[in-house]
Amino acid sequence: MTPASASRSMPLQFVKVLSWSILMLILAFNLGFSFFVSNYAENTLLEKQKEFGLLLAENLSHQIYTRFTLPTLVGYGRIRLRNEEQFTRLDQTVRTTIHSFRVEEVRIYSLDQTISYATDKKVVGTKGEPNKFIDVALDEQVYSFDMQSRISRLGALVRFNMPPGTMKLRTYYPLRSEKYLGGGPSGHLMGVLEFTQDITHEYVKVVNFERLVVASALATSLLLFYVIMTVLRRTERINAIRLEEKERLERELMQQEKLAGMGRMVAGVAHEIRNPLGIIRSTSEHLLKKAQKEGGGSQSRLLEAIHEESERLSKVVTDFLDYARPRQPDMREVDLGRIVEQVSVFLEHECKGKGVSIQSEMQPGLSVRGDKDQLYRAFYNIVSNSLQALDGPGTITISGTHELDVVHMIFMDDGPGFASEHMDKLKDPFFTTKETGTGLGLAIVGSIFEGHGTQWTLSCGVEGGARVDVIFPAGETRAD
Repeated sequence: MTPASASRSMPLQFVKVLSWSILMLILAFNLGFSFFVSNYAENTLLEKQKEFGLLLAENLSHQIYTRFTLPTLVGYGRIRLRNEEQFTRLDQTVRTTIHSFRVEEVRIYSLDQTISYATDKKVVGTKGEPNKFIDVALDEQVYSFDMQSRISRLGALVRFNMPPGTMKLRTYYPLRSEKYLGGGPSGHLMGVLEFTQDITHEYVKVVNFERLVVASALATSLLLFYVIMTVLRRTERINAIRLEEKERLERELMQQEKLAGMGRMVAGVAHEIRNPLGIIRSTSEHLLKKAQKEGGGSQSRLLEAIHEESERLSKVVTDFLDYARPRQPDMREVDLGRIVEQVSVFLEHECKGKGVSIQSEMQPGLSVRGDKDQLYRAFYNIVSNSLQALDGPGTITISGTHELDVVHMIFMDDGPGFASEHMDKLKDPFFTTKETGTGLGLAIVGSIFEGHGTQWTLSCGVEGGARVDVIFPAGETRAD
């Protein structure tokens, strides 16, 4: 392919990518919307079935009490379902009440969770399996529901023949005596009523509706995709040359701005430090390799030290530039909680590797006037120092509150804390207690806070560990 033909094909490729991206976006939106609608319909069905189940449970409880419990107590003096006549009377009451309501099984549990009655006589007298819903009915005396499905939601969409029993709703209702037949406060708890309804028939209607919604969403997406793609192709043919020229000019402008910014930053030190330092590094590396081939010895160790120190000095120069030429903060309203969250997310992987947890206790809506990027770097340096000081499992706590007319933030860890003899030097540039540190981390933090007119102090916590207090100035704070 010639450069000219390749140049002509680039807009077409762009249109293809944009078209497919739009298709994916439309599909995602329509499918998401269809999922929302279908989920709402399914929840509505479930709520209606629960309401119906509750009405059925209340009616069944009332019928059992009026047609079985009271007559049995009057006629026999006590209820003993082992008596065949009593059991038959209760069974007739239950079956006539649930007739034509698609109720598969009814059980009544005694207070010790023994099945005292069931439409399936085989389970009568057995101990029911541990069931949290029965426990809720006995302990809290409230009704509850258990949805049971033999098929997944996705499987229901692609399966066009669902046999009876696929979807079931099991209702648990506390069975109480009635103090007043005409209505009134409920009496004491006699047991738990459980019955299972087959709601497959109603669920199939909802699934058919979901299929219709999904099919409509797909058809609409394809139609919109076709229209948008047609418009994009026509627009691409008209504006391809203009777009390509515009993109070329924008790339050149961005590159020039980037190079100009980099040139302004490093112009003062590039020749005086970087070039000699590069010569030292490359020469020491060359001599080190040569000495190692010749057997090493004391000369090899000296060259290795020179090479390592030149690399460390290169990092020092970088940090020094950041410290010596801080940019003016772009003062805007910033959310401190959001910045703390970003720092926590960025350091999450490193924290997991060391077993360190970051706990945020920020007051909601805590904001100040400041430069978001600079404050992020300052907070990051503080948390990173704590992470290095812990050097193992521990906790870093970040809290922030609005106190009178200032915002007070506290960074604490449960590490070794600051040594008392170093406390006066910690903010000084190039002072460090780390073997590989540059000593500019806290100096850069101080430079950022100084540009924001913010007070900050270093101390040790009451129970040990390092503590950094940051107080943003009065009149520049706000807490929602």
